Amino acid sequence: MLFSVSAFGGPQGHIGLMMKMFVRNRRILTEEELVEAFAVCQLLPGASSTQTIAIIGYRRGGIPLAILTLLIWIFPAACLMGGLSFLVHHFGGSDIHPEFFRFLHPMAIGFLLYAASLSYKTAINNTITRVILIISFIATYLFFKTPWTFPLIILLSGVVTNFSSKRIPQKETPGRIIRWTSLWVFIGVFVLAGFLSETARTQKWENRRAFNLFENFYRFGSLVFGGGQVLVPMMYEQFVVREKTQYMKGEELMTGAGIIQGIPGPNFSLATYAGGMAMRKEGPLNQFLGCIIGTFAIFLPSALLIFFFYPVWENIKKYAIIYRSLEGINAAAVGLMAASAIYLSRDLSLFHFNIQSTTNLFVIIGTLATLSFGKLPAPLITLVCLLLGWVL
Repeated sequence: MLFSVSAFGGPQGHIGLMMKMFVRNRRILTEEELVEAFAVCQLLPGASSTQTIAIIGYRRGGIPLAILTLLIWIFPAACLMGGLSFLVHHFGGSDIHPEFFRFLHPMAIGFLLYAASLSYKTAINNTITRVILIISFIATYLFFKTPWTFPLIILLSGVVTNFSSKRIPQKETPGRIIRWTSLWVFIGVFVLAGFLSETARTQKWENRRAFNLFENFYRFGSLVFGGGQVLVPMMYEQFVVREKTQYMKGEELMTGAGIIQGIPGPNFSLATYAGGMAMRKEGPLNQFLGCIIGTFAIFLPSALLIFFFYPVWENIKKYAIIYRSLEGINAAAVGLMAASAIYLSRDLSLFHFNIQSTTNLFVIIGTLATLSFGKLPAPLITLVCLLLGWVL
């Protein structure tokens, strides 16, 4: 729960806090294991930070603990965004950027730089990993907004390190039985949701909007690469532009997109807000139902995919071709984190040499230094940044 209420900055920022809380403080897993989990999640569609959290829970207690971990992780952000859907009319639908949130962005960059620096020590140790680091850094920075950038870099980096036969897997490692249940559920729900949504629309069911929303959000969660930022244009096209599903105004959606950047937890919780807004004209009970549908449908694909893919990954990575790929995958993950930090800092105008830019730079450096050399808990760092925004 402590992580859920202090994890700001999207998936790139979350990895730094995970490194601090779960690796250095609690030693739940090693740096290499967390970087590997982060990289694996970049190969899959859905909420990458949510999937990484699920892996941490899965490693500790199997699927039951992973599900509990997911619920705790999602709950605070979903409650905040669901509540916003009930209150947004009080703000006139304007884009909201509370001043006391403004230092959370540079703080998240500090967390990300901390994760990259810590991972660098274990992942970058020879010529090929340095080359992969540089190329992945440049490619990520140049094509950051392209959805296929992250998985493509991870895949190509894994291929490159297979040209060396020096890294070999453990011999005579027993294989595990692959459980296909979650994958079949993922596919089955996708097909069933589409069928019911279309049937409800053509036959004009009274509660057809609920079925349509579930299909919309499940489809988004199944197909989106690149994190919560990619959800905004998809939702805008679906809920603002399309005449038949014009559930909200553009400024109303962008209000939620602005607020989600200033609250802890997964950015995919924007679906909670959008679901509530889509159902708000049908009464408070149906609006609450819309929040539930948005939350459940957007995160379900991420959970089903990771529950299938991660056990398979744990099995196949013992093979030589996969085992050697880990060297490139881990090096690419460091490049992704470093480039993300630089890219996300572009909006902060760090070198305009005014009070705002100087303070932002101070927050980034202070966060990185505190995480690296200090003992201040991560939630207190968040609190300090919030207070700084309120005071200044």
